[in-house]
Formats: sequence, C-alpha cells, structure tokens
Amino acid sequence: MCKRCHPWLAVVLTPAASLLLAQEPSLRVTVSSDLGRARANETVVLPLATLKVAFRAEDLARIRVTEEGPAREVFAQAVDDDGDGTADQIAFQSGFEPRATKTFLLTLGDKRQLRKEDFRVYGRFVRERFDDFAWENDRVAHRVYGPALETWQKEPLTSSGVDVWVKRTRALVVNDWYMVDDYHVDHGEGGDFYSVGPSRGCGGSGIWKGGRLFVSRNFRESRVLANGPIRLVFELRYEPWDAAGVRVTETKRITLDAGSHFNRIESIYSVDGADEVTWATGIKRAKGAEVRIEREEGTLRTWEALKEPNGNLGCAVIVDPARIDSVAEAEGNVLLVGHTKAGQPVVYHAGSGWDKGGDVPGSAAWDGLVEDLVQRLRSPLRIEVLPR
Repeated sequence: MCKRCHPWLAVVLTPAASLLLAQEPSLRVTVSSDLGRARANETVVLPLATLKVAFRAEDLARIRVTEEGPAREVFAQAVDDDGDGTADQIAFQSGFEPRATKTFLLTLGDKRQLRKEDFRVYGRFVRERFDDFAWENDRVAHRVYGPALETWQKEPLTSSGVDVWVKRTRALVVNDWYMVDDYHVDHGEGGDFYSVGPSRGCGGSGIWKGGRLFVSRNFRESRVLANGPIRLVFELRYEPWDAAGVRVTETKRITLDAGSHFNRIESIYSVDGADEVTWATGIKRAKGAEVRIEREEGTLRTWEALKEPNGNLGCAVIVDPARIDSVAEAEGNVLLVGHTKAGQPVVYHAGSGWDKGGDVPGSAAWDGLVEDLVQRLRSPLRIEVLPR
C-alpha cells in the first residue's frame, strides 16, 4: 500500500496475482467509484510496487495511459515521492460519473516532451521576494514566508501562516505577478487581497499546550519533489521553536493537484522528551466572517468579505473527525485541535474559494465544495491492476 497515493483519497490497490513480463509490457487498470455523485478532476496514483510486474522505475517517465471506451490518451506524470532522484509513482487524472468504473491501458512510448501549456500546477522558492515559497494550480494560489522576510527593513513579518492569492484565470500566473510586483491590484487575473499577518491564515498549524497556540517562525528550507504538470509536491522545514518549555521541530509536506481547491498538508512534529504531540490547525478569524464548524464531519469553514471591490473569500480546513479532540480559539484563529504520536504525520486538507473566480459564486457553493471533498475522502477510489 502506498503511503502517499493521493492528496485527497486513501486509494485501495489490488495488484495482479501474476503477470509475466513481455517484450512490450502493458497493464490494464480498472478504477471504480462507489460514490453516488460525480467526481471531477480525480487523480489516480499508481506506485511502482504495483506496476513492477510489467515496468521498471526507469520506465515510469515513458508510460502512456489510454482511457478505454472510446480510447483516448490521458496525461500521465512520473512522480518521485520520496525525493531520492528516481520516480516511484505515476499520476493521471480523469472524471467519474456516480458509481462508475473506468478502464485504463498502460503501455510504453516515447518520453513526452512537455510544453508550457501542459502545466496546470507550479511552485517555487522565490528568493527575489524575501524567500517566499509560492505555489498554484489552475484554481488557487498560495504562499508561505521564508527567512528573509523576518528582517526586511520596510515591513518585517514573522509568520508560518498560509497566505491566499485569488485567481479568476486558469493560467499559471505566479511568475508573472512576481515579475511586475503589482499583485495587490486586480488587473483581470485576480491578486493578493488576503491578509494573513501572524495568524494561521488559511490552514496553518502549530502546537497546542495549556490552552495556548505555539507556532514556528518562517520556514528555513524548502525542496520540490514533483512540479507538474498535474501534481505538485514540496516540503518545508521549520527550525526548532519553544512550546512552553518544550523544543519542537516540524517538516511540512504539501501536495496540490490540478483542478483542486484543496491542498493536502502533512506535518511531522518532533517534540523533545514527549511521545505524543497535541497540535492545532485552523483559519484566521476575520472581522465579520461567517464561521461554520461541523465536528462530526471534521470541517471548519469561513466566508469573509475582502476589501472592496475584491469580493468574498472562503477558507476551509478538513480533518479526519476521529482525530479531533476539541475546537478552540486563540490569537485570532479558529482551530481544530488533535493529538498524535511524535514522529507520525498529522494529515489534513486546507483550501480556498473566491466568489469572483468562476467556481464559487457564494457561501452556499463554497459549502458544497467542502462537502464534496468530505464525501470523496469517505469513499476512496478502488483500483485494480490486471493482466492485459
């Protein structure tokens, strides 16, 4: 079983019982959805451990995926999930009607020559903007702050919160916006209208102890593991910080797929002298914002007015409800609080929607997107790999 097969779903994989290697290797994969609603932009991830009956690690960049009935090729991306320099997964996307099954044929071909227009996700370390790390897909954009911003003479900021940039275009715009350095004004593509400050922003996290939230400084190191065209995976490392006399370190892994409003966020905390970690994640409580918490579904969502004339923004955090111990407010944030063993990952999803972006015309539509993700998480895809 792959530990990180999908940013949304715990995919169930059933490998073929036996498959002899052929001169022209191929596999047939069936993907089934038991959900009684359509699933758009669903990412299917197949680890090498499931494919190696027919393919080698060096083959993954050459795998072509054809959706059967009628046949059409879908874009496949080789992913190095563990950062060792060798691909160990392939990822591709498709949509599914309610309770539908699709079959895909995997074969080898020439390595695809990527074009700029093929990319629907992108992220990078932005040294020229005080060490930001910024990332986006065709729906949303975010950034977090690096070390240089802490000592910027004009406007220093220490914050490990998650910033939101809103988009009304499907194009990738992060590089262009940094280039012209005028992204606080909407020139027809969106902009940076959300003020994260020292808060958790839209999905930041920290350590919860004694009724207080203890958070890290800005990230210190970053590395990109996969950078599109349909899946982005990167990691951030935070220097140790003090949580009421306890030393804490964190590595945060973020995955964003094309077509999604939500990041999958995975934090691994290490706490000196402790076997368990009490953590919190949440959203800045903006003045006048609507806040909805449904603990039984594991959701925290907000809807807030941005400065005129920039519309309204929805933020949401989704946590496995079995992992939630309590709900709290601290330092201007609404938080979901849970615990885990030290060194084990804390996994949650966080995302945003803008009422001028084309997908989320109002708060009811935002609630619908959040509920759609909850239902997908509860009903993972079923994947079976079969001989051709």
